[in-house]
Amino acid sequence: MIKQHRELSMFVRRTIENNEEAGIRPSKIYQSFVVTAVSHRELSFIEKDMRNYITREVQNLDLEGDHSIKNAFWANTRSRDAYEYFGDVVSFNTIYNTNRYNLVFGSFMGVNNHGQSTLLGCALMENENIQLFKWLFEYWLRCMGEKEPKGILTDQCASMQRAIKPVCQQQFTSAVFGIS
Repeated sequence: MIKQHRELSMFVRRTIENNEEAGIRPSKIYQSFVVTAVSHRELSFIEKDMRNYITREVQNLDLEGDHSIKNAFWANTRSRDAYEYFGDVVSFNTIYNTNRYNLVFGSFMGVNNHGQSTLLGCALMENENIQLFKWLFEYWLRCMGEKEPKGILTDQCASMQRAIKPVCQQQFTSAVFGIS
């Protein structure tokens, strides 16, 4: 099991992606491969390889040449379920330069039936330009099953509002609200 000899076949990659999309935990995904192969010694990869693949490819991390994070989007099963119930109106906000890596942190928030804020997804981005916001909203909508919210609350960032309009197809484009 030397690192150079370990690999994830195309079948294994597709299975991981399908299971991740279905909300199955990585440990359970790996155990299913172990059961199928009869033993973990029969696999051509270890659980860490599978987790790295999920982090890099399935959860859509955009890495630089030195493997540092350039752009990342995250949403889990709980946030997808919460969006199904509480995703009518979504708030999206960014915080810039508050971490030592100078990355922009963006969060998608909803409000549940108890009036509490609910995290619906988050992202780290290298800057606040239209292309990155467009990338982020496309992946967020894809993760949420292509179901657009009825409204979205944002700050008065022009690039954010310009990025939302081409991504959302319905009457939603007129429902982007700027908050100062």
